[in-house]
Amino acid sequence: MWLSSLLEELKVFTGEAVDLLVDNKSAIDLAKNPVSHGRSKHIDTKFHFLRDQVSKGKIRLQHCRIEKQLGDIMTKSLKSERFKELREFLNVVSL
Repeated sequence: MWLSSLLEELKVFTGEAVDLLVDNKSAIDLAKNPVSHGRSKHIDTKFHFLRDQVSKGKIRLQHCRIEKQLGDIMTKSLKSERFKELREFLNVVSL
């Protein structure tokens, strides 16, 4: 979102929504459906910001299987096989 607003300030208009890859289908459904659920009343402010951006069409949520989540290499401790697999997806080679 920050990068999109920076591009707008620089007068570079893409006019496209930002794709956000999510591995949780329930979270996608909850963000797309503006109806308040009984279990979602304690969700913090950043989720409501996401829901607002989805409803405005600035963010487009897409399901991504957990096997394809490349960010896991930066945020989770992984087994060596999984680490090597994600490293290959990123085209990082060992010297």
